[in-house]
Amino acid sequence: MIFSGCQSKSKEVSIIDKVCPNCGAEVELFSIDTEMKCENCGYTVYNDTLSCVQWCKYARQCVGDEMYERMMKVVEHRKEKQAQEA
Repeated sequence: MIFSGCQSKSKEVSIIDKVCPNCGAEVELFSIDTEMKCENCGYTVYNDTLSCVQWCKYARQCVGDEMYERMMKVVEHRKEKQAQEA
């Protein structure tokens, strides 16, 4: 899936442990996941550690259209959340 000319340092999928902001349960996401439902309460937990997809000109080609769109939705959601908190 990763473009052969990618300059990213991390080309391996890893597991990210997050805490559900709604109930405090641990939620596991793969580094390629954009979101995951909390198994305890159903709250959507977002992967806020998105990488080069936000800035690389080859991102869409690298991860594919569907994954690119999903990741950019997470970026937009994060921006909206930050604006509401400000």
